Amino acid sequence: MALQGSLADIAFPDVIQLVSVSGKTGVFSISGEGAEGKIYLRDGQITDAYVGNLRGENAVYEMAIWQKGHFIFTPNVESDQVTVTKSNASLMMEAARRLDEWRVLQRRIPSLDLIPYFQPRQSGQDQVTLSPQEWIVVTKIDGQRTIRQLEEATKLSAFEVCKVLFGLISSGLIGLRDANERPAQGAPAGPSATTLLALTENVRKIAEELVGPGGAKSVEKQYRLARTEIEQGKGMAAIQSMVDHLARVISLLKGGEEAGEFLRRVTPLVSG
Repeated sequence: MALQGSLADIAFPDVIQLVSVSGKTGVFSISGEGAEGKIYLRDGQITDAYVGNLRGENAVYEMAIWQKGHFIFTPNVESDQVTVTKSNASLMMEAARRLDEWRVLQRRIPSLDLIPYFQPRQSGQDQVTLSPQEWIVVTKIDGQRTIRQLEEATKLSAFEVCKVLFGLISSGLIGLRDANERPAQGAPAGPSATTLLALTENVRKIAEELVGPGGAKSVEKQYRLARTEIEQGKGMAAIQSMVDHLARVISLLKGGEEAGEFLRRVTPLVSG
């Protein structure tokens, strides 16, 4: 008989612990938070997991923080892949830490169906320094995508997206609205020109690091062109054009491998 229950009644890490101790082999099918996933065990040890775009340990952590939904354990079902190598104890310790942090995040982000939008900011107050992961989220915010849709667009977990948003909300850069709520008057649809200019600076630094002093003038030329186009209102298209041109410059000067490394580092920051 399959083991099943509600995540509202018992925390999923506790269920994993129960099955782990018994040394069972099988698969948990879990539905909750608008998604469905699976966690496979062999002799009580988690070996594989997936949900949405996530696979392996990150998928385990994502499902472990769900507080609503249902699970069912079907015995004697195995996965043909091994994407998890950490012990169950290590996984559940990290899951418990994330669950505690998730409860803090929920104080400001109570639902994944809320829509992030850029707060109108006065001149001189829009100077921002963002991490690469923050840039990935910021460049996907358009005032229409929900947090759940941002998760899909960024390929990050809901936990990672909300952790980034929590900081952006705290800094006053981002606000949240309900899907039925009309956007605030004057709220920009995307990053401001000042924010985009800061992003061009990040792209320039990556290019200069890869191309070296010999290509500095070519990088500077594309950087200045992108700044001019941003000031003319071309937005992210100007940065994408800059990236395309710089990739060609790096390929000519340093070869395809370095150009590929450049694109690997900047594409997550600028892709739409």
